[in-house]
Amino acid sequence: MKNISATKQLLLPSIAGAVLAALATPAQAVDLKTADGTWTFSVDGNVNVDYMYSSCQSPTSAASVSGGLTCVGSQNGNGVSNIGNGLLPAAIVFGVATTQGGFDISAHFGLYPGIATNDGGSPNLQAGTSNGSSNTALGSTGLDIRQVYMTFGNKDMGTVTLGRNIGLFGADVILNDMTLPGVGAPGSAASAAPSNTTLGGIGFGYIYTDWLAQMDYTTPDFAGANLTVGIFDPLNSLSEPPGASVEPKKAPGFHGKLTYTLPIADGTKLYLSAAFLTQQQDYVGLPITTGTLGAPYSYNGTGEDLFAKLDVQNWELVGYYYHAKGLGTTALFNLGAFGDGQTRTSDGYFVQTTYKFDKLKVGLNYGVSRLDYANTADQLANPNLVQSNSKVTAGLYYSLTKNLMLLGEYSNVRSAAQLNGPNDTNTGNTVNVGAYLGF
Repeated sequence: MKNISATKQLLLPSIAGAVLAALATPAQAVDLKTADGTWTFSVDGNVNVDYMYSSCQSPTSAASVSGGLTCVGSQNGNGVSNIGNGLLPAAIVFGVATTQGGFDISAHFGLYPGIATNDGGSPNLQAGTSNGSSNTALGSTGLDIRQVYMTFGNKDMGTVTLGRNIGLFGADVILNDMTLPGVGAPGSAASAAPSNTTLGGIGFGYIYTDWLAQMDYTTPDFAGANLTVGIFDPLNSLSEPPGASVEPKKAPGFHGKLTYTLPIADGTKLYLSAAFLTQQQDYVGLPITTGTLGAPYSYNGTGEDLFAKLDVQNWELVGYYYHAKGLGTTALFNLGAFGDGQTRTSDGYFVQTTYKFDKLKVGLNYGVSRLDYANTADQLANPNLVQSNSKVTAGLYYSLTKNLMLLGEYSNVRSAAQLNGPNDTNTGNTVNVGAYLGF
């Protein structure tokens, strides 16, 4: 695809390949017990497939938007077809649990295959051909192993979680995004090299929560309230200036989340959460002259969010807002800083309403993510930096059986550059139909 920025080419495979399959599977796990009943083994997962057609921005009218998430057509045309996974990859998740000495103990292993032909999987896509496309004959799909963790605790002491699992900041919004079993924004599915999954609503109202190596503690339930706090393995930035070298981190990242559930009446409840994340980046910049050492610099990336969900019988309303500094947009630490650590501020919001008519759920959501310049020098150096990515999606989700869902969605995506003139905006439209089987 033409006019896709280097940042976007980096982001689409990596983000699209890291989605929340295990936590989104509605299904009934297969449980097996040992003969003495002390251990329980479980298996659950999903398979989902969609046909996607995207009408992209014409290359003759396309704006250059660094960090934009709207597809751009080619000289061969502006339409792109793809058959693949949606926001979720396929999944098979294994669990084991027992109770010993008054402690509930468990371990979980999540395996996530896709159906796209990209031998290395996502985010480790292999080019395969001279034109950069990985979707060629004689290829195979990839397998991601992104979830390995254990837990121990009880209702009196709370729960300790150790291992690689979903992050806390931005988790509730993606887990409640109606496009989770569907497609939403196509991401790399509207390119010549589709990866295993689409963007859904990632980058359109929320930053991707990611899978993090972490050590967390969750308190017992206090009248519907829980607090989780922990540390995580610090991430390197996706977008430091060329030539800057990453330094070992001096401290872990820190995150936390407070949740509260209020039952109001039969079939009516309100769920609220607030989360935060903070982590320091340490780098050495380019040397000013030959033979000199570059200057070290550091900056903090911080983010806070608020989430609310109201359930009233068959109607559901979701609202979300985030504010960040130094985290950037779309993914953690993407476009979060300029120069030697001058941080950019970002924010966004996401709203959604759904209603169930027996077996049919209808829904509509809208989200926008915004990014600001760090300073005047940033503005002069990056006139095409993304100002906003926004998306609206309408969806129909029909439960053919208890475990099999048929679905269809329409999404309109818009990316605007900071210049934000009449010729500095790209738009695209995607229609998808498919099926989701959870077990």
